Amino acid sequence: MAIRRRTIVYQGPGGPFEGVAAWDDSVAGTRPGVLVVPNILGQKEADNLVADRLAALGYVALAADLYGQGKRATRGPDQSLYMDQLNADRGLLLERLRASLATLAGLEEADEARLAAIGYCFGGKCVLDLARSGARVAAVTSFHGLYDRPPYDTVSPMKARVLVCHGWDDPLAPPDAVVGLGRELTEAGADWQVHAHGGAGHAFTDKGSPPQKGFGYNESADRRSWTAMKNLLAETFRR
Repeated sequence: MAIRRRTIVYQGPGGPFEGVAAWDDSVAGTRPGVLVVPNILGQKEADNLVADRLAALGYVALAADLYGQGKRATRGPDQSLYMDQLNADRGLLLERLRASLATLAGLEEADEARLAAIGYCFGGKCVLDLARSGARVAAVTSFHGLYDRPPYDTVSPMKARVLVCHGWDDPLAPPDAVVGLGRELTEAGADWQVHAHGGAGHAFTDKGSPPQKGFGYNESADRRSWTAMKNLLAETFRR
């Protein structure tokens, strides 16, 4: 196994954008591609490491950039600046997601007919929007995401398989929001599942998240949700 990385500068509305691709150079030919959508802080090494883990499973992954080259957030009072701008314009957010997905599909290591997406926190909402929009993803996994619907029309039937890994104590996505998402996905005819992790809150995969009530890392939820994602990808792509 020889995991390689390549920095990818790509274009999109408001760009350029800078992401990082990862793949196993010992694997011959093309393989399914997985888009990794970051949390509130934007593209960073933690996302590149997720891409590495996916590459070790036999995929090619692109840790995407939705904010723009050189635009990165740090923890603190202004950490939501770039995210808030995109939350206020879900149409623009979708265009940037599509540009990132097209970049993944265009990688020489990727099989453009077999694509998936995973996302964390804000990125969890993003991958749900990809599924809602009818983008060419066969499966999406949302880790401790947000579930509010976008203001534009969404597809029905929804073709992408949907896995939602949720911390039951997450104050940003209370039980009513989870039930609402389930109703939405059912009405859209989606193949969906929600894994609710008891005792876990928002950011349960994020070891760097400051611990506070309803937030913070949870080892068992992190491990179990990753396994669920692996199973979904393996089933989707028959690996």
